[in-house]
Amino acid sequence: MWTVLEGIWNGLIQIAGFWMDHLIFFNIILSIVIVFFERREPRTVWTWLLLLYFIPILGIFLYLLIGHDFHKQHMFRTKEIEDAIYSAISKQEEIIIRDEFEPKDPRLRKYLDVVLMNLEAADAVYTADNDIEIYTDGKDKFRALYEAMEKAQEYIHIQYYIIRNDELWQPFEKLLTEKVKQGVEVRLLYDSMGSRTMKGRDWKRLKEAGIQVGEFFPALFGRLQFRINYRNHRKIVVIDGKTAFVGGFNIGKEYVGMEPKFGYWRDTHLQIRGSAVLSLHIRFILDWNYATKQNLFITDRYFKEYKQERQGEEAVQIVTSGPDSKWQNIRNVYLKMISKARKYIYIQTPYFIPDETIMNAIRIAAMSGVDVRVMIPCKPDHPFVYWATYSYIGDLLAAGAKCYTYDNGFLHAKGMVVDGLVSCYGTANMDIRSFCLNFEVNAVIYSVETAERLEELFLDDLKHCTRVTQYLYGKRSYLIRIKEQFSRLFSPLL
Repeated sequence: MWTVLEGIWNGLIQIAGFWMDHLIFFNIILSIVIVFFERREPRTVWTWLLLLYFIPILGIFLYLLIGHDFHKQHMFRTKEIEDAIYSAISKQEEIIIRDEFEPKDPRLRKYLDVVLMNLEAADAVYTADNDIEIYTDGKDKFRALYEAMEKAQEYIHIQYYIIRNDELWQPFEKLLTEKVKQGVEVRLLYDSMGSRTMKGRDWKRLKEAGIQVGEFFPALFGRLQFRINYRNHRKIVVIDGKTAFVGGFNIGKEYVGMEPKFGYWRDTHLQIRGSAVLSLHIRFILDWNYATKQNLFITDRYFKEYKQERQGEEAVQIVTSGPDSKWQNIRNVYLKMISKARKYIYIQTPYFIPDETIMNAIRIAAMSGVDVRVMIPCKPDHPFVYWATYSYIGDLLAAGAKCYTYDNGFLHAKGMVVDGLVSCYGTANMDIRSFCLNFEVNAVIYSVETAERLEELFLDDLKHCTRVTQYLYGKRSYLIRIKEQFSRLFSPLL
């Protein structure tokens, strides 16, 4: 026995010695790959090079864990329906180019270039017959979701980054099991890392109940996660092709204020009825097909015309982005909205780590007299990200932006409203990870009614905020300053 253990120990020592002897060689190889074969932003490249050469062992480990570049791999295909999608996009592009596009409110004409950009770059069809309800409280959102699922007659398609087997999930599991018995198709797609607290027996129980389950980017050997980046951060539910939900809430008790660490959970989620539901459904099906190797596009009934119970008049484009996208679509929407603002820009995000272009656009807007307000949480759920966020907030203050920390629990809302005309809310944070590393989905809403409602909610949230003034920011302790600088150094990787 001791001989075997001694042999194993000697083998590990030899492996470690080999790695140490060839550490410089491995660093050079990785450096060549990062600089010449991966088209990253310069500051990201320099961050990786600093890690590899100043903390070599940790640098190599982190690169293997989060450094892989999946960009432009075109993981998702729509070839079965792409002709129909591109036909609709081409017609809308032609109408805009011929200046025949007439939005409901004439003031929205100034955003036709945003509509055109989303058509061309993100294949985001413009729909103008939507009815939108906004939920900021988890209990209200999940109550509405439960009621919508109860009415399902054909199918329920669910996609969440996080699902926890707790007090919130268990009634939904019971309901979904009952719906399967009624002949309703139920599909559940989850992100392997986000839902890692779920056990194998939990998924097995769901499958045995007749619920079809898909796992996005599975862990190795059931538990080992070697892919921290490129997670599917989307939250989409589509019911019978008539109703869809999208936004920031995941499924877990913290999202309904039952976790003492966070307290009240302030988020933003949308319920959509109208033609935009199809766009969200296509996004779900693309992700489902990739994860399960099935092809739901051959099922025609998922794409039939539905007579909506409520006809709305709100215009929406569903914009998605991810590491396989040619462009950073959601980031580009934010950038265009910021550049077109004339009165105000209201931003809510739990993580504020923008790239240099977004940061400069916000500062320029603030210095140009636009009322720029940014709201972040007062407490961290991820400390490194929070302190990096706080450092960027400090940069905005010098440009005249107004910054606030939300004190009434945890702020998880993700989006922006501009000038009372256009808004963009969904799953994407205002950070580099959401812009280019994770799979995200946002609704761009061209509606005065929705923008005014989101403006009211933002202003109401200010009653529960502390304004971070330059004076207050300047009084922060040396420990906080060190945390900020250290976290900001690694912000391109966060």
